[in-house]
Formats: sequence, C-alpha cells, structure tokens
Amino acid sequence: MLLNSTLNAYPARINIVIPLFNDWQALGLLLERIRAVNEPTLTSRLAFLIVDDCSVTDYETLPGGIGQSLSVLRLFRNVGHQKAIALGLSYLASLPEQHLTIVMDSDGEDRPEDIFPLLQKGAENPTCVVFAHRAKRHESLVFRTFYEVYKIVFQLLTGKVITFGNFSLIPAKQLRKLAYVSEIWNNYPGGVIRSKLPYTAIPLERGRRLAGESKMNFVSLVLHGLSAVSVLMDTTAVRLALFCVMMVVASVFGIGIVVALRLFTDMAVPGWASYLVFSFLIVILQAFLISLLLVFIVLSYRTQPQFIPARQFQDFIEKVEDVY
Repeated sequence: MLLNSTLNAYPARINIVIPLFNDWQALGLLLERIRAVNEPTLTSRLAFLIVDDCSVTDYETLPGGIGQSLSVLRLFRNVGHQKAIALGLSYLASLPEQHLTIVMDSDGEDRPEDIFPLLQKGAENPTCVVFAHRAKRHESLVFRTFYEVYKIVFQLLTGKVITFGNFSLIPAKQLRKLAYVSEIWNNYPGGVIRSKLPYTAIPLERGRRLAGESKMNFVSLVLHGLSAVSVLMDTTAVRLALFCVMMVVASVFGIGIVVALRLFTDMAVPGWASYLVFSFLIVILQAFLISLLLVFIVLSYRTQPQFIPARQFQDFIEKVEDVY
C-alpha cells in the first residue's frame, strides 16, 4: 500500500542515469539485482540510460526485460564520471518531455533496494533534489580517513557540509534547470549546491561493488575533492583572503611585541629581534601575494565563458543505442 501511494505521486516513467566506464559485468549484475529486490510495480516504470564514457570494452549481453527501456548513450571521448553524469542529464533534459530522474553508479555501491526510499523522500519533498547521505561505508580504513579529511577541508574552504555523492533523485521540473548549471560539469553534487536549487538528503548505507575493482584511488579522491571545491570558487577565495588578512594582523601584532620586548627588556640574544621581524615581514608579503593571486583567479573565473551542459552536450555524443 505504501509503495503504491508513493508511486502514484509520480508519472509512469522514472529515468535512471548510470555513468559507466568498462563496468559492463557489474552493470549486468546491477540490473538483475534491481529486478530482484524491487516490486514489479516499481521496476516496470524504470527507463535506463547508460552513459558509456568511451569504454575500451563493450557488453556482450545485458539482461533484458527490466523496466520499460534500456539505452546506451555513446560518447566520442572519455570525459570522466562527473561530466558523464552532466551529459546524461542534459540529454534527458533536451527531450520533449522530462521525467523524474535517478542518478546512480554502475558498480552496485548505490544499492538498488534504496531506490524506493529515495522515491519516498522525494514524495515528501517534491521540489527537492534528494541525495543519499552515506550513513555507513565499506571502503578501507585509509580511504575512509582521507574521505573524512576531504569533508572537513571542504567545509573549511566553502562553509558547506557535503556528506553525499552522486546517488540522487531529481524532480522532473528541476531537470532542465539543473542542465543549465555550468558547475555540474566539474562536480555534480557541488553543482547542485551552487545552483541554489532546493535539496535534501536521506541516510542510506553504501553497498559493495558487485564485480571488478574500484577505479577510485588516492589521486582520484584528491582530484574529486579539488573539483568539488572549484565549483564554489568565489566562496573559497573569500575565505582564503580572510585567512590571509588574519595572517597579516597576527604578523603586525607579532612585530609590535618583538619591538616592545627589544626596546623595553634586556633580551641579550644577538639578532633575535631582527630575525623575528624579518620572518613576520615574509609572512605579510606572502599573504599579500596570495590575496592578489586570489583576486586575479576570481576575476578570471567570472569573465571566462562558462560551459553550459544543456547547450553543448551534443558535441560529445556519438549516438544513442536502444538495447530494448
């Protein structure tokens, strides 16, 4: 009864965008699991769009008869996970009719059984993008540690808390608006935050990879973090500039203390005052140069033309292949 009441809040079609690079085996297992763990009344509404990020390999067979349709969006070149999501969303936004859209990974870490909780949360918040907040993760201790560091740094630099990834639900009315947000080209979750579109999150456990090995390593995590921070470049630059101002104020205060100690005390160590004053002056100079660099970066960012996925996505699409 709860399932039917939730599904009645949506039209008869739910798009699922799945970016993929060589993970065809995991995709096949994911589709089978979607059919196994969800009610037929839900599965029959799903329409899958696989964004093939110029994979080196291709599928041999994919399970059929799952949902309404399955299409493969072939890209001319490898653009990376985040850009593949932006291209898939932009393609769907360009169609005559938009539908509720779910973004999920192909490896199974976004659990198929969590599709329904996303729908429930979306029914409660019909205008909000709904993200899956990772209440529990299964990666290695090292990866989880660096991920926590990334979240702390992200909050310090941007003032925003990010505890979610790509697994999300996008209302049909927000899909086209989101496709015109240039920042989703670099980082999809960060782009949603920057877009000022309403969003919320639901705590969901992260699953385990169904097949193959994860392509996310330390370098990938750092690049992912930098791309997320770059989306909020203006806020980051202001916060760094304020930090530089604090460094200058602290250095000036330090110089004042050194001068006072040198003039009004009997400190006998030769050259200590000159050394400390010189060090503080270096800090002031560095803070000034960093602030100046930040100003030029922000001005350059604001004057450069932005990439709008909704307008330029067709340049990357080779063809759309209908599997069934």
